[in-house]
Amino acid sequence: MDIQLDPARDDLPLMANTSHILVKHYVLDLDVDFESQIIEGTIVLFLEDGNRFKKQNSSIEEACQSESNKACKFGMPEPCHISVTNARTFSSEMEYNDFAIFSKGEKDTSDKNGNHDNQEHASGISSSKYCCDTGNHGSEDFLLVLDCCDLSVLKVEEVDVAAVPGMEKFTRSPKLTVVSEELRNQIIRELVTLPADCWREQLDYYACCSQAPGCGELLFDTDSWSLQIRKTGAQTATDFPHAIRIWYKTKPEGRSVTWTSDQSDRPCVYTVGSPINNRALFPCQEPPVAMSTWQATVRAAASFVVLMSGENFAKPTQLWEGCSSWYYYVTMPMPASTFTIAVGCWTEMKLETCSSNDLATERPFSPSEANFRHVGVCSHMEYPCRFQNASAATQEIIPYRVFAPVCLKGACQETLLRLIPPCLSAAHSVLGTHPFSRLDVLIVPANFPSLGMARPSKDKTGHTSDSGASVIKQGLNPEKIFMQVHYLKGYFLLRFLAKRLGNETYFSFLRKFVHTFHGQLILSQDFLQMLLENIPEEKRFELSVENIYQNWLESSGIPKPLQRERCAEAECGLARQVRAEVTKWIQVNRRPRKRKRRVKEEVFEKLLPDQLVLLLEHLLEQKTLSPRTLQSLQRTYHLHDQDAEVRHRWCELIVKHKFMKAYNSVERFLQEDQAMGVYLYGELMVSEDARQQQLARRCFERTKEQMDRSSAQVVAEMLF
Repeated sequence: MDIQLDPARDDLPLMANTSHILVKHYVLDLDVDFESQIIEGTIVLFLEDGNRFKKQNSSIEEACQSESNKACKFGMPEPCHISVTNARTFSSEMEYNDFAIFSKGEKDTSDKNGNHDNQEHASGISSSKYCCDTGNHGSEDFLLVLDCCDLSVLKVEEVDVAAVPGMEKFTRSPKLTVVSEELRNQIIRELVTLPADCWREQLDYYACCSQAPGCGELLFDTDSWSLQIRKTGAQTATDFPHAIRIWYKTKPEGRSVTWTSDQSDRPCVYTVGSPINNRALFPCQEPPVAMSTWQATVRAAASFVVLMSGENFAKPTQLWEGCSSWYYYVTMPMPASTFTIAVGCWTEMKLETCSSNDLATERPFSPSEANFRHVGVCSHMEYPCRFQNASAATQEIIPYRVFAPVCLKGACQETLLRLIPPCLSAAHSVLGTHPFSRLDVLIVPANFPSLGMARPSKDKTGHTSDSGASVIKQGLNPEKIFMQVHYLKGYFLLRFLAKRLGNETYFSFLRKFVHTFHGQLILSQDFLQMLLENIPEEKRFELSVENIYQNWLESSGIPKPLQRERCAEAECGLARQVRAEVTKWIQVNRRPRKRKRRVKEEVFEKLLPDQLVLLLEHLLEQKTLSPRTLQSLQRTYHLHDQDAEVRHRWCELIVKHKFMKAYNSVERFLQEDQAMGVYLYGELMVSEDARQQQLARRCFERTKEQMDRSSAQVVAEMLF
């Protein structure tokens, strides 16, 4: 496909000035409204200026290491217990004594209706009249730039963290008599650098601070791709407030989430792996270098389940009749693009014989694994890492939950629930310690765009400015997510390396690689360089980073090593079996419709799904297949019950040979497998058959409102 790219349309800007200031933690407090298809609430950002990125605070570490308080309690009688009142109850106009933290047994008597005006504020800065320095070396005010689009920002304010009881622990002062900007920022500097073993207390403090009153509104402006915030007189990142609260709401057309219906036709919303990632869900720093933690409270109607990519198994807390609250958190710093949320009327699926917790097993190391499964010093930024936990290293199957529409209960019971334990066990066997303590599995609706997620990375971005801003080349090109060459080449490269080195050497390296680089950003070069450094000379076979890049990345088409491997594997047993079956089908297809004498019927072998894909691909090379042959194919292999890969090849055969009796299979595929169906729309239109083109347009009209936006745009260009 010859694509003419428009840089103004296809390049995705990353606007955040991450070189000057970083978000260390997000606290989200959100309400999900399905009637308006809006998510609204507040997000509190805890910031660290560039001068502090790599510094550790020794005084806090010393306090945590004291013999009398190894759990880093800081003298708190118990963690803060935040009331369930919506954070919007507090505003910058409230006095300090209006802020309360409720301990166990106390009741929240604050105004449940809140007192914040939700009318959109006028922009704090006129972008056409005001131009300011985003760094810390100019004479203008410092500008915090966040990645943001498709959001209505209502208000931005500084948070008075000094108003939180107990925060004097971070200032070396018994009382906070004089509160200044410098003091508030000092508190945040100490808070974000707490040692990893203080993570529970740190989350409590973050929660308390996020509910503190505001102490002054900040000027802000928005454009198509960013939110820009400044404080008059704060000329450097060091002077800029280190805790800010943003009041905002999403838009129904926002591209970070999809509002749709599940397989039971119940409403749901979820993050979709959009090319713009999460910037239409909350203002954030998109570049992967901005590694942060988060915690979130999400409220929805009591009939809905809220799932997030948090570390805890959240359960609903009833706030009032018909409304529940869900709380998740993450202590491992990760890019903002990894934040996910899904809200829907799903049911937790369980095996009737045992619970998933019963399957959280431990097993001893094998000799080859023991070298790379040990408690040691990690190279990533500090967080409570499972690789430093000896019991976590032996946990073969982590706890998991499975959620799906109730109409899929039977399929989950019969197939999916029984597959997860062996999959987790296999991952542990190959890669070592599970990096996360638990897993939620959700059966997503058919319109989930599963063919690829554009994610920022250093080798995809263009020139990076001094502030950290850059662009992702072709990041907004809607056809990009359907270009899978890089995925396919990556898969075959790993497979090629495993075969070259042998499974024992290759898997041993993988475990060591994961142990070395877990919790860190990595590039392909890091992987290849470490691989070549850790394999014996006699097994390198003239491999080098340079020739791997030349053969697998910089050259178009099938890499030469893979071509040679394909020729060698053409003689493998499974492939020979498929070729024998292909020969039988060709013979069946050549037989006349009316035979003078009875001919012995062919007996076909049972084939694996991968073999079926190969069989159908070989048959696609045949110029003609009769309707009788196609009908026999469908009946012999029960093609309508096979997986999506097999059914996709089957639909290609239907389209190529205009097998009208099976057009219902094509319609079903276009509705139930929408991401893969994009290719099929192209084949229907290229055929120039009026009936097939009508089928394509009819299916698109039925599904276009539920389709992923990029998919719908690509298909519409094909059809009209």
